[in-house]
Amino acid sequence: MNSGANGRQNYSTRYTQTQTAIIDPDVLRNNRVIMGLYNDPRADIFRVLRTNILRQLRENNWNSFAITSATPGAGKTFISVNLAIAIAMEGNQSVLLIDADLRRPNVGQYLGLQCKYGFVDYLAGGTPLENILINPGIENLVLLPGKDSNINYSELISSKIMANLIKEIKSRYESRIIIFDIPPIFVADDALLLMPYVDAGLLVVEDGKNTSDELQQAMYILEQTNLLGLVLNKARQPLPIYHYGYVSESSKY
Repeated sequence: MNSGANGRQNYSTRYTQTQTAIIDPDVLRNNRVIMGLYNDPRADIFRVLRTNILRQLRENNWNSFAITSATPGAGKTFISVNLAIAIAMEGNQSVLLIDADLRRPNVGQYLGLQCKYGFVDYLAGGTPLENILINPGIENLVLLPGKDSNINYSELISSKIMANLIKEIKSRYESRIIIFDIPPIFVADDALLLMPYVDAGLLVVEDGKNTSDELQQAMYILEQTNLLGLVLNKARQPLPIYHYGYVSESSKY
């Protein structure tokens, strides 16, 4: 743990039990994981988003939030992975990114990781967390990846083992931010079951696809959630950074 130029503590995590992987820059580039690439100018968008998110978390003494969307295909995992890396790079905390989209886990795929175990193996099979957690070669970032399964997802999310796990990981490290990549709101009840576990939520909106009615309904569903903001993804036209819009090439999903 080092002291940064701003007088706050910069954290450098050593991994003794967590497995470590080496990620291929070409995979990151192909999947638009721009925060993992050296000096990509598009990363400024995620730095601005990071600053806004961290300000709200620190002001409210929160350490966890979920990223969701109204409908599939909006790019919530793309946002989750890039934002997790951005927050880890800030250096004042470690980050745990949990792939809690048990129906369609994609966090590991974005980073080109072949994971033997996933979150569902802990929830349903009792596989120790140390056999599942992985550091993707990025300092201060640990992943709890997902894995395909045909198990009843709602029952797993509502289980005591899930509640106990989240309580434990939220309290274990004082300077750790926990990010949950969760299913879209309109797919099933998974997102609604997961939201009470976290301090806040971030909603990803797909430009040109999500209708105003869908957005209103999503906001109504999340009215009991501390909403950190909306992220407009797949923008058809370049937007000012302060809109948190991603340029048009992200529309290739």
